[in-house]
Amino acid sequence: MPRGSSPKRERQYEHVKESGEKRGMSEGRAKEMASRTVNKERARSGESKTASRSSTQGASAPQRGGQKSGAGGGSSERTKDELYQEAKKRGVEGRSTMTKQQLQNALGH
Repeated sequence: MPRGSSPKRERQYEHVKESGEKRGMSEGRAKEMASRTVNKERARSGESKTASRSSTQGASAPQRGGQKSGAGGGSSERTKDELYQEAKKRGVEGRSTMTKQQLQNALGH
């Protein structure tokens, strides 16, 4: 988080990061997603010195309700990497050579 961030943004960052990790993202990817989300919200609310046009236009993340992130747990919305991570946790044999469709079938999605 940037210096001078508010406690609200710190909590938001942690929440988004933990949510990503729960969905099977790597820690690094979850941190990146959380940083981008919080920075975009800071730009929208005028808390940052600079803001790109894409940060200030369109629906915000809370308004979208996770539409773009694939939230909701639907198997068609999950990435191959997320499916692979779940298969790894469940000990699915041959997962490294499976396609996304094969991973979905093996996991029963």
